[in-house]
Amino acid sequence: MRFAHRHLLGIEHLSQSDITAILDLAETYVEMNRQPNKHSDVLAGLTQINMFFENSTRTQASFELAGKRLGADVMNMAMQASSIKKGETLIDTAMTLNAMHPDLLVVRHPHSGAVDLLAQKVNCAVLNAGDGRHEHPTQALLDALTIRRAKGRLHRLNIAICGDVAHSRVARSNLILLGKMENRIRLIGPPTLVPSQFAEFGAEIYDDMNEGLQDVDVVMMLRLQRERMDGGFIPSEREYYHRYGLDAAKLAQAKPDAIVMHPGPMNRGVEIDGTLADDINRSVIQEQVEMGVAVRMAAMELLARNLREAA
Repeated sequence: MRFAHRHLLGIEHLSQSDITAILDLAETYVEMNRQPNKHSDVLAGLTQINMFFENSTRTQASFELAGKRLGADVMNMAMQASSIKKGETLIDTAMTLNAMHPDLLVVRHPHSGAVDLLAQKVNCAVLNAGDGRHEHPTQALLDALTIRRAKGRLHRLNIAICGDVAHSRVARSNLILLGKMENRIRLIGPPTLVPSQFAEFGAEIYDDMNEGLQDVDVVMMLRLQRERMDGGFIPSEREYYHRYGLDAAKLAQAKPDAIVMHPGPMNRGVEIDGTLADDINRSVIQEQVEMGVAVRMAAMELLARNLREAA
């Protein structure tokens, strides 16, 4: 199982075989994580540092759990109260980290490209846990694994990504990954949140949910990212839910066995009806969380293999 990359910074540079390698290895970890003994020594002796410059509950917890289950020494750095606040530059932070000799560095940052810059300055493997509006590769990979397990394949599916595409690194990474795997992708949302340039990704763009959801296999809802909005992108949350929130009536346009996804955290009654989010026959939102730990374990193992081969 070859994975010829030093870092995991985005989906853009991954081939179909790279994506499949991560997902196939992740499948073995799904099974391991369901056993009473969830521990392996694959990363024994290695140090993993999690640096989250933005708050995150599920992604940080998922990476921490993944590292500990693989036997790594895991350290979480509280970046909100760090030397960055005292004026230290990202480059200085990288040099400080280098002196500690970590092996795996997991980074979330509010600015696009910051994780890539760090990766150029450190000697360890870097995993991008989300940078600005740019990419969130492990989210796209866990979404891909969830889809593949639910549908039995990850190609030639009709997939709708709905909502705040403009501000979403999740949408961008999914667009790239699902496009590489030969799926037909539709983006649905108001023109303020689905700019026309996203057609460059080969996606079809709709501003009407009922039209866009016709006969799709997968409905992927997105969180309204209010913290990245600096203007009137939507008239009101009530109006947004009426037109673009997923409910049973809108979902009826999709295929009868269409699955419903959401990267979380959800705004119930804004992006998605709460009853639908909890419907075990349609929603795979809890499976996404489970797949996240397995995918992150797989990604770290593959990068660690490369570290050891280079040593």
